[in-house]
Amino acid sequence: MSHTFHIPVLGLGFSIDTPLKVAQYGISSAISIVDDDLIERMRDYHTKKNNEPYVAIKKSSPDSRARRITAYLNLVNDIVNTQFENLKAEAFDAGSNLCRYFELLPENSQLKQGYELMMEYPDCERKTIFQNILRRKMVKGSIDVNIMAKVDKMNFTADGEYMGDENTDALASLRSFAESNLQSSVVLSAGMNPRLYSYLEKFDCFFPDKTGSLNKKITLKVSDFRSAFIQAKFLAKKGLWVSEFRIESGLNCGGHAFATEGFLLGPILKEFREKRSLMLDELYQLYSTALKLKNIEYSAIPSQRFSVQGGIGTSEENKFLIKHYQLDGTGWGSPFLLVPEVTNVDKETLTQLSTAGEDDYYVSDASPLGILFNNFKPSSANTQRIKRLEKGQPGSPCTKKYLCTNTEFTEKPICTASRQYQNLKIQQIQTLSLAKDEYQQQYEAVVEKLCLCEGLCSSTYLKYGINKPKENIAVAICPGPNLAYFNEVYSLEDMVKHIYGKMDLLGKIKRPHVFIKELNLYIDYLQTDLQVHVKNMNDKKSKQLGKFKIQLQDGINYYKELFSQLPGQTTDLMQTICNELVLSENKLNSLLITD
Repeated sequence: MSHTFHIPVLGLGFSIDTPLKVAQYGISSAISIVDDDLIERMRDYHTKKNNEPYVAIKKSSPDSRARRITAYLNLVNDIVNTQFENLKAEAFDAGSNLCRYFELLPENSQLKQGYELMMEYPDCERKTIFQNILRRKMVKGSIDVNIMAKVDKMNFTADGEYMGDENTDALASLRSFAESNLQSSVVLSAGMNPRLYSYLEKFDCFFPDKTGSLNKKITLKVSDFRSAFIQAKFLAKKGLWVSEFRIESGLNCGGHAFATEGFLLGPILKEFREKRSLMLDELYQLYSTALKLKNIEYSAIPSQRFSVQGGIGTSEENKFLIKHYQLDGTGWGSPFLLVPEVTNVDKETLTQLSTAGEDDYYVSDASPLGILFNNFKPSSANTQRIKRLEKGQPGSPCTKKYLCTNTEFTEKPICTASRQYQNLKIQQIQTLSLAKDEYQQQYEAVVEKLCLCEGLCSSTYLKYGINKPKENIAVAICPGPNLAYFNEVYSLEDMVKHIYGKMDLLGKIKRPHVFIKELNLYIDYLQTDLQVHVKNMNDKKSKQLGKFKIQLQDGINYYKELFSQLPGQTTDLMQTICNELVLSENKLNSLLITD
């Protein structure tokens, strides 16, 4: 990779075409391939923008979901390849895209150093040779795709006939990537789906050629070592190699949040660092054995990357995480929502994000999936939800049906954010003769759900002016809480320079260290969980919460030891972190867990 950071997937639409904006500069990013309707509309837009004929793939046509996604991925790949070749053909003139490619690179990059040395050369034949060498060594950014493994809706024909396992949403998405022209990674997130993981085995592109190279790679987004190892072993036994583990903070991230049982990012990274070699050895044994059984010959041990993402905010944190935990890179997601040339955020939402404070970002139960969701209070989708409640109209029209998982009241799954479900659920709790406060608590839990299928696409449609008449344009957005400390609109150069320490976008803004921020998010999470169960605490829940608290205390102890031993840190910074740890520990100790 040219860069030591990547841009993770951002919602459904916010990074749907980010590779078209950054891949030519060597920056890797990920596209969500959940919503094939969004993808088809983006294919329409970008095909016409590039003066190519657009042939629609209708929803009713055979295997439309996979074919739509494959067609879009091939289009993005073709455009990026053209961009990259055109960029390499440019002269090394000031202000050119070619120079921009090299100037965005980190200072310790050999390619960057070679470029700077070449620019100092007088014009001569040797300089031309030097320039051609630099061009040959340029690498474009990877166009990765993201699949939420458990967002795997079953699909039926118009006659109600089940279309089969291979046509569930997640499996069709995987097939679309496997059949595309991309040479990149599929990022599997949101937990393990054995049916999806087993489906990988059906495609030759995930197995090595004779040199050991992989045409398409597998990346796992994980939040702890144990689950990462379990998932990787499951795949290795099938001859499938995990080329990268993207370790993500449980709560200090954007999108859906997967809280661990009190395990904090620092101790998790420590475990990966200490057990990385042992894991690699065991996985390779399983992998090589499986390939022999499949009669697949190869000559090289595959590589394996480890990266971290979630709440990183400064170049100092970025450098520390890579160096101390021996990582290959980092992920920077939410801050790029304030970079209009990289992501799709409409003007109104962009203004809201650039002026928001810490209280505007919160972990919610808004997702119909029943998974914690990082929400943004001022969003127009949240405002619309509240206005509907005021009119006595809870819920949203359910048009896309990607998140239909509930069968509490219906034979076919429906979405918990839909009007149908919320009206049925409210009617049910009205019959339970609940106390006023208990009824209100249950009512709020029902009506908090947001329509994410439409809301996470609306911003893209608004930005490109391709929203349809009478289409809901309320925007849902899911930035991580770290975005509260970035309060301007930035250029790509600004953000990359910030990541690499050539510019400080945060200035004198008071911001907790990435580890401290996550710790406080977990303490708040524990406090909320305690409040919810305080009236009906049983022995099992008490033990679970007690274990959670112990893990947090162990994390605090680890941080005390870590920060007391770090060389090269300023006294003021260390004192600030130590003071914050004391405050966090006092807050944790004030939480009493009883049966």
